[in-house]
Amino acid sequence: MELLIGRIAEKKILSETLVSPSSELLAVFGRRRVGKTFLIRSVFQKQLIFELSGVHDANAAEQLLNFSKAIAAASGAQIPPAVPKNWTEAFWQLREFASPIIKKRKAVIFFDEFPWLSSHKSGFLSAFEYFWNQWGSQQPNLIVAICGSAASWMIKKVVNSKGGLHNRLTQKIRLLPFTLHETEQYLKSNNIHIDRYQMLTIFMAMGGVPHYLKELKKGESATQAIDRLCFTKDGLLSTEFSNLYRSLFENADRHISVIKALADKPSGLTRNEIIATCNLQSGGTTSLLLEELVESGFIMPYLPFQKNANQSIYKLSDEYSLFYLKFIEHSRATGAGTWIKKSSASSWRSWSGYAFEGICLKHTDNIKQALGISGVFTENSAWRHAPRTGNGAQIDLLLDRQDNIISICEMKFSNSEFVIDKTYAAELQQKLDVFRRESKTKKTLFLSMITTYGVKNNVYSIGLVQNQVTMDDLFLP
Repeated sequence: MELLIGRIAEKKILSETLVSPSSELLAVFGRRRVGKTFLIRSVFQKQLIFELSGVHDANAAEQLLNFSKAIAAASGAQIPPAVPKNWTEAFWQLREFASPIIKKRKAVIFFDEFPWLSSHKSGFLSAFEYFWNQWGSQQPNLIVAICGSAASWMIKKVVNSKGGLHNRLTQKIRLLPFTLHETEQYLKSNNIHIDRYQMLTIFMAMGGVPHYLKELKKGESATQAIDRLCFTKDGLLSTEFSNLYRSLFENADRHISVIKALADKPSGLTRNEIIATCNLQSGGTTSLLLEELVESGFIMPYLPFQKNANQSIYKLSDEYSLFYLKFIEHSRATGAGTWIKKSSASSWRSWSGYAFEGICLKHTDNIKQALGISGVFTENSAWRHAPRTGNGAQIDLLLDRQDNIISICEMKFSNSEFVIDKTYAAELQQKLDVFRRESKTKKTLFLSMITTYGVKNNVYSIGLVQNQVTMDDLFLP
């Protein structure tokens, strides 16, 4: 079996269920192609006694036929049992099958693509609730794992259930794409040996989604890989965008409109700004929409400095979505060589800066480690000042530390050492001055530069930059 890379925290949670003295009902959810099924199968491969995967848009009769075949495969029966008439009968069959096994040992029942099993008027969810509440929850050797990509359904019907599964989950895992460290491990395990700059470029275009990274070929540069996957007729990522959102969310057009609005606004938007830009209604529906996008890892809320959660700034955090909307969606050019041409255009510079910044924000723990402040209590926030007249300023990451320091993080992507010139040095100094004046902080300000290859020492950087973090620091475990 393919090696399970990374996922340290998730493996720990799943492994703990195997030694739990009680029954366990766990839900794993996240965007499609992020490795949910692979995680469950890898950790539970010895304990897995039954697995059923839902089929998209299949009716109850088709799903029940698949259930019958799955029971036959699990029990080793040559002839499948009679197809159950409904899901209540199906769960009785499952109970009869599992009972003798769990009397002797720990066992896992796995429902993949759980939302798809619950087709319209199928009665699946109520039958499952009865199965778990009346029997499964009383079996100390039983683990039931449910997975689903349809984030809105999983959040509403399982994680935040108001019905029969209310407070029934014992564990939940929100599976996100790989970090840079996990991406490096994964590529090496697939014999893809490229340097970290190439790896970072690939990550900026497609993120740490295992299924996308799996498509990379040995001996291929980052530019060649992006060309092939994003700009050729049969490239996996040339048409992935629409499929991605429509498979995850009901009425996906509203979700896509939020993603597009945030792609157009690198500095991010508040909830009220999103509502105005996307013509949404203020209320619970919009709150749920934003929650679904956050839980699926597409957007991230950032708490502004000295503000409360209601004033959070939302930013697009999915690398592939940003890349698609910037370069693929309206691209007239396709075929080999497309990305080489596009990556020499001026639009590449603005995209690379935004994409690198987003990656840094996902790796703030690495940044703290590199700054030597892992053991210091810090609050991460963003800050912006936009006066009607005069100079404004924006800081995308500041670390407010308990040791009376605020680290102001400035993130810059380049293909060599970054050079601070006279103009940029004045801009940075002004940003620090505006922040100190407007925030009225008495803490010491440290300017920390986060770059690919470090900052070149010159007359402008020496007195200004207190700390440096490089690309290599972002790859630390």
